[in-house]
Amino acid sequence: MSKSAIVDIGSNTIRLVIYNHYSDGRFKEIENVKAVARLRTYLGEDMNLSSRGVDKLLKILKSFREILEFHDIPAARCVATATIRQAGNREEIISAAKRETEMDIEILSEEQEAFYGYLAVISTTPADTALTIDIGGGSTEITFFEDRKLKQSHSYPFGVVSLKQQFIKGESITEEERENLIQFLQEEFSKLPWLKNKRVPIVGVGGSARNIAQIDQQQRDYEIAGVHQYILSGNTISSIRDQLFPLNYQEIEKVEGLSKDRADIILPAAEVFHQLFNYTGASYFMVSRKGLRDGLVIEMANETGEKVLNRESVIGLSIKELCHEFDINESHSKQMIFLAGEVWKQLSESGYWQLEAEDLKILQYGAALYYLGEYIDSESSSQHTFYIMANRSINGFFHRERVQLASISSFKNKLSLKQYLKIFPEWFTKEEMKKIREMGAVLKLAYSLNATKRNIVRELNITKCGGSLNFSVHCHGDFLAEKYQTEKQKRHLEKALRTDINMDFKID
Repeated sequence: MSKSAIVDIGSNTIRLVIYNHYSDGRFKEIENVKAVARLRTYLGEDMNLSSRGVDKLLKILKSFREILEFHDIPAARCVATATIRQAGNREEIISAAKRETEMDIEILSEEQEAFYGYLAVISTTPADTALTIDIGGGSTEITFFEDRKLKQSHSYPFGVVSLKQQFIKGESITEEERENLIQFLQEEFSKLPWLKNKRVPIVGVGGSARNIAQIDQQQRDYEIAGVHQYILSGNTISSIRDQLFPLNYQEIEKVEGLSKDRADIILPAAEVFHQLFNYTGASYFMVSRKGLRDGLVIEMANETGEKVLNRESVIGLSIKELCHEFDINESHSKQMIFLAGEVWKQLSESGYWQLEAEDLKILQYGAALYYLGEYIDSESSSQHTFYIMANRSINGFFHRERVQLASISSFKNKLSLKQYLKIFPEWFTKEEMKKIREMGAVLKLAYSLNATKRNIVRELNITKCGGSLNFSVHCHGDFLAEKYQTEKQKRHLEKALRTDINMDFKID
């Protein structure tokens, strides 16, 4: 295992993020230190960063240097975006940083900044075709990708800090200022002919998008944690924007879900999102917690290429990370996938339910992670499994799908399933609830068939016999424990199917 670090010098904030890297290519964020610098406000009319701005930057970088030394990381990849890129004295800034902090500042081009945001989105979300918007302090990057391939990108030389400076002069925005801002944004968007009426999802990257999502979650009393892959409708964005605009900064600071340091810049961000949504005719707005820095580390970890350019691969990498983190036995996980797949497939062929490709996939993901919560406590493994998976970001899954997966992977019985989903009364239809229960019952049986985690079941044959089902289980070792657990737990599947099940264990 090794460590790496990225210093991201943005126009609004400066961050240091430290990662652990593993031999199999995985990486995990272990430290994330943020400093609000507002460097954009120190950029004068001559487009030079003032001495006060340079001093603030150097002070933050020196602080970061101490953290890097503590973690025994000799060098970080230090990147700068719009403000330093646009600064006339950028070479002097780079020299001062090297002299006083030993950090080599790499100025990202507009194209690079857009690309790394796109790379993070296709590597960590379900989006196959979408627009992305990453609005920073001094620039706004917009991309369009189709089938996860980048088609268009553009960097606007404005961001939330510069828009505030240009259009909002007091402690709140006036109606005239608002109209001027709207006209400006519409004119800017019209310069990109590929944006108009695109009618695809928009993926919002960065702090402003996260804050809009957090406001909505607070207002909805949202049931689970996390904003990554969270969906907002156009009406929701419009509503939040309309709620914020009459308020002054002191009132905005009190809005639940909003970071205090964004109180004065959330207004232009909300307007940008609203106007872009309407201009493109977007289908929905999804938030990505992964952005520029994640794109950089993905490239660093050699996670680019075909294996992350489809949704199944994105999910697979995330499942792999969960299995590693919660010490799931890889051999047992593969056996669970095999057993669950065989049960589901053969029951489908027998006419008990219709096999669909997406159903089989979610069943297999659930099998790989079944009773993940055993890592914390075996006695309450079901409860821990549901809570962890429902409240943890899983790349490639929308929130609704994540709760569905948590329900299947934690299945204990019908009563516990109802208890877990009690706080999600409108998330699933009655038919979907039935399918979740059926899948959970299949996994419960599969888990029993590998009770000792020795993978002794080599073959499984299911046949109809009158009004019941016969499970012929072929083993290559003593099956006493597996038989006991299966006879005990088969009732869950019997109730789901409304059919008696006879288990016949054999040693081959």
